[in-house]
This record gives sequence, C-alpha cells and structure tokens, in this order.
Amino acid sequence: MTNKLGRLRLSDALIYLSVFAFSIVCLLPFLMVIGGSFTDELEIQAHGYQLFPSHFSTQAYHILFIQWKVLVNGYKISTIVTVVGTAASVLICAMLAYPMSLKRVKYRRFLSVYSMLTLLFSGGMVPWYIICVNYLHLKDNLAALIIPYLCSAFNVFLIRNYFESLPEELSESAKIDGAGEATIFFKIIMRLSTPVIATVSLFIALTYWNDWYLGVMLIDSSDLQPLQLLLRSIVSNIMFLKTSDAAAQMLSTKGLVPSEGIKLATCVLTIGPIVFLYPFVQRFFIKGIMIGAVKG
Repeated sequence: MTNKLGRLRLSDALIYLSVFAFSIVCLLPFLMVIGGSFTDELEIQAHGYQLFPSHFSTQAYHILFIQWKVLVNGYKISTIVTVVGTAASVLICAMLAYPMSLKRVKYRRFLSVYSMLTLLFSGGMVPWYIICVNYLHLKDNLAALIIPYLCSAFNVFLIRNYFESLPEELSESAKIDGAGEATIFFKIIMRLSTPVIATVSLFIALTYWNDWYLGVMLIDSSDLQPLQLLLRSIVSNIMFLKTSDAAAQMLSTKGLVPSEGIKLATCVLTIGPIVFLYPFVQRFFIKGIMIGAVKG
C-alpha cells in the first residue's frame, strides 16, 4: 500500500512538473515581447530580442504616447465596439441556433444549409462594400464597426450543437407549465448554456478587439478609429520613416527611431484586455468547445 501511494505521489509530481514546464514555455514569448518593448533599438539590432534587456529604454512607449489622447480615444472606441458587439452577436447567434436545434422546426435544415453556404462562398469585397455603404449606410459611425460581424456561421453551429445536447424534456415540461418559446430560450436554454456562451463570447470579443479591417474600409473620421487601426497606422508610418532615404537623412541627426521596439510595444498595449478576460472564461473554454464540436 505504501509503495502504491509513493508511486502515485511520484506520478502526480511528474505531471505537475510537466505542466509547470509547459506553462513556462508558453509564457516565455509573452515575457520576451514585454522585455523587447523596453530594449534599446541598437541592442535589438546587435543582439536580437532578449528576455532581460541590458540597456533599458522606454523610447518606444514615449513615441506611442506622444498623442496619448488619441490612443485613449482608440481604447474607448475599441472597448465600446467589443462590449456591445460581443453581447449583440452572442444573442443573435444563439437566437439563430435555437430554432436550428429543434427537431420540430420545419425548415431547420434549410437554415443550416443557408448558414453553411456563408462559410463556403463570399460575394467579394466590392459587393460587400456596396451593401454596407449604399444600403445599410454603415459609414463613419459605430454601427459600421459592429454590424458586419454580428453573425458568424461558425459560432452558430457551435451553439446549435450545444443546444442539441440539452434534453428536450426540459422544454416540454416548461411548455406544460405554460412557458412560451421566449421564456424557455432566455430562462432555461441560455442559463444552461454558460460554457458554450462563454467560449463563443471569447471568440467574438477577440474578433472585435483585434479588428482593423472595418476601420480601414468604413471609417474616415479620426475620432472613430479603433485602437488596432491607430496602432497599425503608427507602425506603418514608422516603417516608412525607416525605409525612406529622405527620412533616414533627417533621422541621422535626430537619433534612431525604435521601429522594432514600437512593434513590440503595440503588442503589449493591445493584448492587455484579452489577457485579463481569458482567466474568467478559461474554465468554460474546453467544455464549450468539446460539447459544441462533437455532434454534427
């Protein structure tokens, strides 16, 4: 018995040690990005990225925060778009997935095929732009950053498969008690679907937070530009200064622009909110993915 307990403790220790080592390996790139953002540009060019910089420098952050009010406004726009877009998208995807999961709905297979076609075919950039601007009037407003991503067939199928795993007896017993479809959906189905809702919410939040494409296509006003688009513009301008001969001559008298440090600093600035969001949904993540993906 003692030998068996000793072997179990040794195997548990090896498992914990392996998980700890794997966690460190996963954490190292993130720490290297943070360390590189505080590294002097000449040191990066000479020795590459380092976990602990020999010459500490905050020049990259100084350049990014020259127009700090613009960055704060970009954070505000991205936060509003992410929060509102995630909530609305989860609701719309769930409302579409619910009838597709009910066997008693006559045209549920048609809805599934119709949704599947959007994953396989696309009308192209020009028709998409014409519909967004000329018909939906999505130009220079917050709705232009939210509406195009409201419904994703991939998320709909994840939620539908999870709904199908719930026992139908729950809905039937609620109907006997006089509950309508809206009551069943919001008070029973949605409350039992926390794992998949949390998982899909993370996917959608990442999509909205990391998006700059809608800003490029549909936003002209500088006051409505999301954070990702602002940082992308800064990095593009820095790269232009680095490759332009005239700019290079000008910079030779004013110092070296930390182009590599700015790239890493932008990563640090943008990844923060998602890093803080992930721990809250991590415990639902695996369960939501597995149950939502096993059934077809």
